[in-house]
Amino acid sequence: MPPTTTKSAPGADAVEPPSILTKAFDLLRAFNPHERVMTLSELARAAGLPKSTVHRLLIRLVELGAVEHHRSGYKLGLGLLQLGAGTPAGYMRDLALPHLAQLHRWSGATVHFAVLREFDVVYLEKLASRDTRASITSVGGRLPANCTAIGKALLAFEDFDDLANFLPSPLPAMTARSITEVDTLISELRKVHDEGIARESGEAQPGLACVAAPVRMNGFAIGAVSVGHCAEDPPPARVDQALRITADRIADDVGEGLAEGRGHWFPRDI
Repeated sequence: MPPTTTKSAPGADAVEPPSILTKAFDLLRAFNPHERVMTLSELARAAGLPKSTVHRLLIRLVELGAVEHHRSGYKLGLGLLQLGAGTPAGYMRDLALPHLAQLHRWSGATVHFAVLREFDVVYLEKLASRDTRASITSVGGRLPANCTAIGKALLAFEDFDDLANFLPSPLPAMTARSITEVDTLISELRKVHDEGIARESGEAQPGLACVAAPVRMNGFAIGAVSVGHCAEDPPPARVDQALRITADRIADDVGEGLAEGRGHWFPRDI
């Protein structure tokens, strides 16, 4: 008797349709710093989902506290804020905040604190003055690391051979001044590694520049802090020294915190 063969169903090798969980996250990501309250129709358009699907998802997400009603629309729920604050990165941000505030008062400029995720920087904190020029950065926002000083400060303590093999080529560009060649970026990262200070001018946003320093522990950059300024103007005097001091103080506080039974949070995925 010949062996029984099983034929694949038509389309078996096709990409699986998105799961309900994927759709829920697509819906949550439709909210952004510019559209913090959205109607059902706006959410459906932004998420690329049918209204009926969005309506069902919203009912469940409201029950879970991930989304809240807001007048005639919806907003992200504070339950998500609680979840985000419970991450190791959120703990590091809490420890860093007093030092970031001191740097902000001293410089009078915009101060950022960020971590690396794959080849993007994720901003954990942003301190800006009311009269500061508007920028594209926001807490929780992501930008290509190669386009930012804070991203270069983080990448400079990665393995350069790995970066050469795995960085996308060409690199993403945000302006005409963004570094898009991998070899050019790695050459600059070597200098950042030696100096401990990263810089960019107009590479992420025209007219804006930034100086950054890594928060280093055990040879890794677990975070980075930066000071922004107008590209036409020089950065605050002695900003390099101030950034190094701030980064070292953050590293000291994180190290003390990890020593109190939290050592398994380190390294890399903090």
